[in-house]
Amino acid sequence: MNGVTQTWIVEPSGPLRGDISVRGSKNAVTKHMVAAMLGGGPSVIRNAPQVGDVDITAAMLESAGFLVGREDGEITIAPGSEVRPKVPDAFTGLNRIPILMLGPLLHLTGEAFVPLVGGDPIGRRPVDFHVEALRALGAEVSYEPTGISAKASRLHGARITLPYPSVGATETVLLSAVLAEGKTVLRNAATEPEIVELALFLQRMGAQIELSPDRRIVIEGVPKLKAASTRLAGDRLEAFSYLVAGLITGGEVRVHGCPQDRLVTAITTLARMGTQFDITDEWITASAPGGLQPAAVHTDTHPGFMTDWQQPLMVLFTQANGMSVLHETVFENRLVYVPALQKMGCEIEVFAACLGGPACRFHDGNAPHSAVIRGVSKLRGAEVELPDVRAGFSAVLAAAVADRPSVLHGVHHIERGYHHPFEQFASLGLRISRTTT
Repeated sequence: MNGVTQTWIVEPSGPLRGDISVRGSKNAVTKHMVAAMLGGGPSVIRNAPQVGDVDITAAMLESAGFLVGREDGEITIAPGSEVRPKVPDAFTGLNRIPILMLGPLLHLTGEAFVPLVGGDPIGRRPVDFHVEALRALGAEVSYEPTGISAKASRLHGARITLPYPSVGATETVLLSAVLAEGKTVLRNAATEPEIVELALFLQRMGAQIELSPDRRIVIEGVPKLKAASTRLAGDRLEAFSYLVAGLITGGEVRVHGCPQDRLVTAITTLARMGTQFDITDEWITASAPGGLQPAAVHTDTHPGFMTDWQQPLMVLFTQANGMSVLHETVFENRLVYVPALQKMGCEIEVFAACLGGPACRFHDGNAPHSAVIRGVSKLRGAEVELPDVRAGFSAVLAAAVADRPSVLHGVHHIERGYHHPFEQFASLGLRISRTTT
């Protein structure tokens, strides 16, 4: 990985064309790494991306006493001689994985301490759902000044209803209930593809998991789990991001490795904007020879339009012929990246009202979670600081169609979540260079 002081200089280069192969998502691989803690031997995760979050998660597992081996997209995780129940404070705020380690550590040692979680500053992502779920499963959980501690001689099954279908809280229940005594019924669970992928991995390890209708997951606890191996499916938000890179520059990118079923809503949304697709079992291409039309889109939990798709879409809207509307309903502070795009000439106004979709849970608050985007905006090169991983990628897209070079600081955010993004962009014909400060 490259240092946090790195800067990219991006020069507009005309249409981007070429082939991109996507690996598994950072959101999937890190959760599988935590699940591997529960196996009785070495588990193997293939098609793993080389991203910053994998480095951080591997270091956390090693600090807890696990053996982590990595070799070109293959991660092997095996139990060490002793499991240590405390994740060191050094990992405070780096990502959101520590909270997911509570359940596995409780099963393995009867106690656990994890530091405060981090991740991108995109709004409240409360750990309350996680904590309440663990308490329902029988854990004593307390908030400490620097983190969360928990104790449990044995977790037991419970009936849990999430206030919101949170991906992270659903993962906590899965990772904690599979070895609990008795049956757990989780209602209002998240159903994202990454959740199903994690459930399938746990099932390979010997877990008894039933994915029922109406966002219900039933887990029958088992005494122990065995090691397993799996190959991650391609990252759906990375695939979408590169398809948009082709569209926004008037080019065409062929994306390999992401199944069509993970992009259903994204493909339909782009098709409404005038995009033409060519789809096979191996790859997907997107082009818009007749230009792009505006649209109104609201993000939602799966199978809705993914919240992580909206940042590339926002930049694409600036190049559509007319006014588009985007309504974010998953994270109330997700539009934190808009000022960087405005600095680059994107004509975007944000509102606290619910626009472009039905009223959402943020409708009576003051958080700006809707945007009106005017196209076609003439984008200009600028020097900007990137606030988070998805916003970082979007700034690169804006820079690719600007009138002059752009200087992007904070590119470590992009490299935390995308597999070799610098090399991938360069392979598509983007003139991009690195400098360090």
